[in-house]
Amino acid sequence: MADLILTVGTRKGLFIGRKRSGTDTWRFDERPYFNAQAIYSVAIDTRGDTPRILVGGDSSHFGPSVFHSDDLGRTWTEPAKAAVKFPKDTDASLERVWQLHPATAEPDVVYAGTEPAALYKSQDRGETFELVRPLWEHPTRGEWVPGGGGEGLHTVLTDPRDPDAVTVAVSTAGVFRTLDGGRSWAPSNSGVSAVFLPDPNPEFGQCVHKVARDAADPDRLYLQNHWGVFRSDDTGAHWSDIGEGLPSDFGFAVVAHPHRADTAYVFPINADIDRVPADRRCRVYRTGDAGKSWEPLSAGLPSGDHYGTVLRDAMWSDGQDPAGIYFGNRNGEVYASADDGDSWQELASHLPDVLCVRAAAIG
Repeated sequence: MADLILTVGTRKGLFIGRKRSGTDTWRFDERPYFNAQAIYSVAIDTRGDTPRILVGGDSSHFGPSVFHSDDLGRTWTEPAKAAVKFPKDTDASLERVWQLHPATAEPDVVYAGTEPAALYKSQDRGETFELVRPLWEHPTRGEWVPGGGGEGLHTVLTDPRDPDAVTVAVSTAGVFRTLDGGRSWAPSNSGVSAVFLPDPNPEFGQCVHKVARDAADPDRLYLQNHWGVFRSDDTGAHWSDIGEGLPSDFGFAVVAHPHRADTAYVFPINADIDRVPADRRCRVYRTGDAGKSWEPLSAGLPSGDHYGTVLRDAMWSDGQDPAGIYFGNRNGEVYASADDGDSWQELASHLPDVLCVRAAAIG
């Protein structure tokens, strides 16, 4: 067993919970960090000798920034110059940092996804970032359209076998992949629907909400779409619908089990025009057979009518086995399971809107 840390990014600050090895009690720090800032992205980088927490904060007065802590949140550092900034020739300005992703095959590399939709790469663990220009200058960019939450690059997946293979997802442009370290990019949406467009099967333009990678098969990806849950068995080249058996295939979050093959979790939402839990019930759904079937997980969750929407980055795993699964919602509630999702407990309530959740074992 290990100590666990849980970071909860909300619309009004970052809350940090800690659980000591051998105990069952979570304790949250007395006050939020980055008070009054919207925290859209957090990464807990455990690759080095010293864990680093990276935070994408968004101050209504000072604007967005990337902070980091090397003592598990007790002190924070903000670079003297903006870590993520659009070059002048792009004629763009940073709205927010949607995603922070430590690369799985390169020890010091961290990726950032932003709004406007762009990918940045850091080679110093997130202290400075450089724009990945070939994606910014992609010939399809002029046809990308902001989603309901803005034009955000909200998902970055790196391949543990190949540092040159990176997959990203943009709302609303869909999935794009590079196999040459970012020098070229191609849409990767075959089979993913776009029911809101005249052509429901375009090359790009899908409103992909989140993508996760299978623990045992790096070629297998799970995708939660704006209507539709999909699986790819060829790293995103082709997708197939696996939403049958869910009460709704609309949702935002998808998380893969950190160790168990063919296992993933989603949180179904009623509809794009009714963004509350499916059937107004607080339930996580799990597949153990790569989407052939789904089972509801609700032991310990509220049993009555419930209206807490779980956003795309507000569900996560701590990497343990059995896996700790965590989610927060727009009601300001945070729930945790220490047994792969079989049972749940409420860790926090009455927080501001939960935007992102990250957890990890430390020490």
